[in-house]
Amino acid sequence: MKYAIITGASKGLGEAIAKRLINEQLAIVSVSRTENEDLKKLAQEKGTYYRHFECNLSLEKEVQEVFMEIAHYIFLKEPAEILLFNNAGAIEPIETVGNLDLTPTVRNFKVNVIAPMMITNLFFKEAELTSTKIKVINVTSGAAERPIEGWSVYCSSKAAINMFTQTAALEQREKNMSNKIIAFSPGIMDTNMQETIRSSSKEAFKDLEQFKDYKEKGMLRPAHVVANALIDLILSGDVESGKVYNVNDLLK
Repeated sequence: MKYAIITGASKGLGEAIAKRLINEQLAIVSVSRTENEDLKKLAQEKGTYYRHFECNLSLEKEVQEVFMEIAHYIFLKEPAEILLFNNAGAIEPIETVGNLDLTPTVRNFKVNVIAPMMITNLFFKEAELTSTKIKVINVTSGAAERPIEGWSVYCSSKAAINMFTQTAALEQREKNMSNKIIAFSPGIMDTNMQETIRSSSKEAFKDLEQFKDYKEKGMLRPAHVVANALIDLILSGDVESGKVYNVNDLLK
């Protein structure tokens, strides 16, 4: 059996990924601060395995404890493959440098960088002792590749996860491991993160009106469209480890 572990599965892209994979009959492990009851119900209807773990990804000790429990449980099942979606992310603080608050800045890096690093490290380590293949999907952003005023923290954290992805892929190849790790840029979607962006101030975020226009003009993709493009890629088996994939290329 194949297992999929999805952080931030309670809403947005994570929820859409989980729904698609439940329909594909994969065993689902949802990780977020709150449980999505619709996912639980859908899994019951489809007769697929589903389990939720509560975890605050900004707390390193909690991340370590929860994912050690998840890894111990799943590896005992000796699955053929584990898909690990490091999907949960934080956009805040949206603010210019010189006005940044420490707490949300540190939290951003803990959620966007430290947690995915810790989780990937744990599963790659466990995989070395088994025949289970690991495929890691780190959700990134186009902001990793270009500076956006007011998003210095978010741009930096996503640039960091891209470099981590590329480096980890290189190391796995050097070890002759069959594990793969990619990054996926989902573009602009109609999610809660976009609501957070639109609620920021013009002083903190220069491009505020542009992002409001995305919503008003119907330019935000539904999360399920983006999720389907990603899952089609993953299930195709044609994945290049270390590559940063962009949803725009997958939907051409």
